[in-house]
Amino acid sequence: MANSGKPQAWQVRSALPGAAWPAIPPSDRAAVLALLFQLEQSQWLTGEQLRERQREQLTVLLRHARDTVPYYQSRWPTQRAARLEELPILARRELQEHFEALKSEQIPSAHGPATESRTSGATGAPVRVLRTQLGQLFWSALTLREHLWHERDFAAKLAVIRQGVRAGETDNWGPATAGLVATGPCVMLTPASSVAEQLEWLGRQRPAYLLTYPSNVVELASLALAQGVRLEGLREVRTIGESLGAETRALCLEAWGAPLTDFYSTQEVGYVALQCPGNEHYHVQAESVLVEVLDEQDRPCAPGRVGRVVVTDLHNFAMPLIRYELGDYAEGGEPCACGRGLPVLRRILGRVRNSLVTADGNRYWPTFGVRGFLDIAPVLQHQFVQKSFELVEARLVVASPLDADQEKRLAERIASRLPPGFRVRIAYRDRIPRSAGGKYEDFYSEVSAAAR
Repeated sequence: MANSGKPQAWQVRSALPGAAWPAIPPSDRAAVLALLFQLEQSQWLTGEQLRERQREQLTVLLRHARDTVPYYQSRWPTQRAARLEELPILARRELQEHFEALKSEQIPSAHGPATESRTSGATGAPVRVLRTQLGQLFWSALTLREHLWHERDFAAKLAVIRQGVRAGETDNWGPATAGLVATGPCVMLTPASSVAEQLEWLGRQRPAYLLTYPSNVVELASLALAQGVRLEGLREVRTIGESLGAETRALCLEAWGAPLTDFYSTQEVGYVALQCPGNEHYHVQAESVLVEVLDEQDRPCAPGRVGRVVVTDLHNFAMPLIRYELGDYAEGGEPCACGRGLPVLRRILGRVRNSLVTADGNRYWPTFGVRGFLDIAPVLQHQFVQKSFELVEARLVVASPLDADQEKRLAERIASRLPPGFRVRIAYRDRIPRSAGGKYEDFYSEVSAAAR
């Protein structure tokens, strides 16, 4: 758990004059609470009970998609109502190329107006998606569920370092709590600031919670360890937007004594999975999204096997995404000992391009033990790029030039984390930039997608 002891009661905002306590929230915010109340019950259903309820919702969604979406009308079998697993998978490229045909011609008016959102396009392939206010309702309720699971103190200060925010301070944690729950302030900074500037800013702000990218945590924690900066008062670090490296949690604890909580979301469907309150794995948000983990022959992967993540958004009636392949890989898990029936993802491994592929077609998601780099050399930033089936380039930003022995030891350490037969070439950089969306890939392959 992020905090010990009993969490404080929420201070709900009242919209009804004369009803200060208990509060009566505005109708749209009351709908969020009503949904959250149901989510607090449904998480304890068995796996089969959850699947049965998903099937009920899926029946309605598939009928709507078949009747109102030109793309599915032209591609789905028409003789009978097909089961989900018999329907074709929707690739990212198809979503890009058939945006207009994937729109519903009869969006339910009660779902609210449809708005367009775009992915950041970190891999150079952004996509557009239409979603209604119903989707925002689920996003708000699941955000509150995540806060509840990890017992956060809403009266405390939240610091956010991510792309898309405006540097400054607000009096609330964001859209999910605004107008509903009183919170402490939220201070924001963009990742365009240097890591040294971010660490100094955090030291001044003294937040209880920090929300940022996993790669940014690695850089901040590494610098904090080098400088002896503890960030007193920091209770929890939350990470978004990137795959979480295997050692990032330990690095966070070593630097600040703060646990790390991760969650898995996408622009296309919202929340996919939240970290379990008592474990490091993730629970699929089955009330909102149906997740399949499939092998290269589109067969379901057994728990413990890595496969492609394919999702169905259960409540998007503006642009139904049915069996949409996100481009990510994940590993499914056995039911959780916490008692929740929500499906388990043990690991989220990233996209195809984040996997190293060997000449025989095997895939790996390498981890390099970057904490140990500092024991060898003053590495400030790192990025590893597979250039061929025999070569990985290590791009390094360093505080001072390395000697031949340091280069040799670093290359040996990196090579020890790779399959046999790879050699390592070190290339120095002044800076390794983030994508337009603020994300950062510490490993990617220039041959992986082509090999697939």
